[in-house]
Amino acid sequence: MERKRGFEIAKGFENCSINLPVRKTKCSAGYDFEAAEDIIIPTFKKGAKPTLVKTGIKSYMEPDEVLILANRSSNPGKKGLIMANSIGVIDSDYYGNPDNDGHIMFSFYNIKEEDIQIKKGETIGQGIFQKFLISDNDNATEERKGGFGSTSK
Repeated sequence: MERKRGFEIAKGFENCSINLPVRKTKCSAGYDFEAAEDIIIPTFKKGAKPTLVKTGIKSYMEPDEVLILANRSSNPGKKGLIMANSIGVIDSDYYGNPDNDGHIMFSFYNIKEEDIQIKKGETIGQGIFQKFLISDNDNATEERKGGFGSTSK
């Protein structure tokens, strides 16, 4: 079978009983991601950095594709969790990068008045594969040199 897109366990998580993301129904657009470990997401304080929730997952895809990370629809209302970056963008060249092997993490703020605990194996968000287009005058030639947040460096 030709590999086009999919998920693998990221380095360092091989023996951690990580589940690969799955779609729960045949019409689901998104693949459900789980937390790789228990974590506390503290209540929001001005100036605080978002909490990165590890998934233990990396994703490979075609060069003209992107994996969009979206919050679980019930997270804001039930748990007070909002994604700090609204959506996550996982580029195809993030896979296997030298900094973190392409490890996918969800970036959350907690807007509840109490800390929120996420348990290992709990669904935290979803990923949707999409094709993207480039403009006529696009001339991007740089190669990725790092992991999380490295495209502007």
